[in-house]
Amino acid sequence: MSLTAGSRPDGTRPPAAVEEPTAAVGAAVAKVRVPRNASKAGKVPFRVRLRRDRALILMTLPVILLLLLFNYVPLLGNIVAFQEYDPYVSSNGVTAIFHSPWVGVEQFSRMIDDPLFWDAAKNTIVLFVLQLVLFFPIPIALALLINSVIRPRVRAVAQAIMYLPHFFSWVLVVTVFQQIFGGAGIIAQTLEDHGWSGFDLMTNADLFKYLVTAQAVWKDAGWGIIVFLAALAAVSTDLYEAAAMDGAGRWRRMWHVTLPALRPVIALLLVLRVGDALSVGFEQFLLQRDAVGAGASEVLDTYVWNMGIQNGDFSYAAAVGLVKGVIGICLVLGANKFAHLLGEQGVYQK
Repeated sequence: MSLTAGSRPDGTRPPAAVEEPTAAVGAAVAKVRVPRNASKAGKVPFRVRLRRDRALILMTLPVILLLLLFNYVPLLGNIVAFQEYDPYVSSNGVTAIFHSPWVGVEQFSRMIDDPLFWDAAKNTIVLFVLQLVLFFPIPIALALLINSVIRPRVRAVAQAIMYLPHFFSWVLVVTVFQQIFGGAGIIAQTLEDHGWSGFDLMTNADLFKYLVTAQAVWKDAGWGIIVFLAALAAVSTDLYEAAAMDGAGRWRRMWHVTLPALRPVIALLLVLRVGDALSVGFEQFLLQRDAVGAGASEVLDTYVWNMGIQNGDFSYAAAVGLVKGVIGICLVLGANKFAHLLGEQGVYQK
């Protein structure tokens, strides 16, 4: 039996060998060049990212322009905190800045010696702590409660009812509370009809801080659960099933699965809330100032309004607002650093 070239003694042919790359393929590979500015870590060059994301950049450009125009350009006006600003020295308020005398840190020294400023700061801090303890956990609890509802229709109705007060203005919120808890409200009139002495919660200065906290909870707690519900929707059901198979009950599944999933979101919102500690509200307190007096309702926002707009002391009001902003930045950085120590990302990464 004769054997053909390349065949085996049994008549079969061996598998074809892997051919070497041709010259054309080698030339094509050689043409692929790595950008000079590409790092070893595989980062995409800025020029490539700019070309890739140009559509998204064009979409966000109007928002960036509005942010610069209404949030950053007005920061240049903080220079009046170091002046004795007089808007009447010129027909143009911007030109008046260049004609107002420079007084240095005199406005800040005046602020330190002003007892009304410290009263407003004290009220602001007390209200912030109270709202942080009583208000901040409520959206988390509501999100857990809604997430545990099985029927979608019941869940949708509950969400709509909780969201609705967020769209009410503070004028309407205060009016509703006045009709319920005021001296001529439903509760007071019902007590008087049954021989009990009525009450007027809306004019009680001692309970005012609890009143405004209740108003904030009723208005914004339902809206705050949106972020937590979004975080809960991202939790895999396999984790709950695995925990249930291991014998974990509902409370243990919530403690070991649900809350760890919410932990990054809670840390982020807590950092933002701490940074906004000195801004507990303006319109809400201004509307109820006459009912309880300035001693109970004066916060830093209303204090700046009274000194700057009503009294025309723009330089002093700008100094108070500048200090308030600087303290807010320090609080954000400190809270974010504390979040990093706890292993969370916070507002930005390390």
